[in-house]
Amino acid sequence: MKEHEETVLALIAGYVDTLGFVALFGLFTAHVTGNFVLIGAEVAGVGQGVLLKLLAFPAFIVGVGSASVAAKIMKARGDAYIAAALHLWQALLLFAFFGTGLLALPIDDASSGMVLLCGVLGATAMGVQNARPKVLQKPGLPNTVMTGNVTQIVLDLVDLAHRGSHHAEGPQVLARLRATLTAMLAFAIGAVGGALAFVHLSFYGLILPIALLLLLAWPPRVARAA
Repeated sequence: MKEHEETVLALIAGYVDTLGFVALFGLFTAHVTGNFVLIGAEVAGVGQGVLLKLLAFPAFIVGVGSASVAAKIMKARGDAYIAAALHLWQALLLFAFFGTGLLALPIDDASSGMVLLCGVLGATAMGVQNARPKVLQKPGLPNTVMTGNVTQIVLDLVDLAHRGSHHAEGPQVLARLRATLTAMLAFAIGAVGGALAFVHLSFYGLILPIALLLLLAWPPRVARAA
């Protein structure tokens, strides 16, 4: 599963972000930019759940900070163990997101304490995933926000249309384009899956991303990679 790790993470991001959006009054758990937009709209009198979106920002920061602390603690063990620790920590936070979501049902009050806690835990979990490539200090495609990937796809397509694929940088551009398209497709599939999962399974739909994170962190895989 190691070679497909980034694709799986993109799917998880799209899945959890959309499930949280559908479940929690339009909350974005995987990135904070969308929540700033929604806060602005709600201040103008459109929408609901402004406190929920405001709390998502410090929760996201806590997720990023906790990922950094975990990476520093595990530094001596190597990158494979750091990645496994982050996957496990994110899975634990998503499990808490799952549990508080069930306790919050039926979700009809955006200011309910359990709803607020549920949203905070979801945003913290996705903050961990956002921090992962930074704390591992490895180049790679963004797997939680697709804006940059869409931009890169357009740039690469224009480059290939202009110069073709046989120039010196052609193979590199093609490889990057394939990887970027794969990540975007995985995110899109995850987004559709997350929406459908909540509609049909409520917060039980979170069992899938939790299971995927546990598979990514499976000890035998870490041992082979170490």
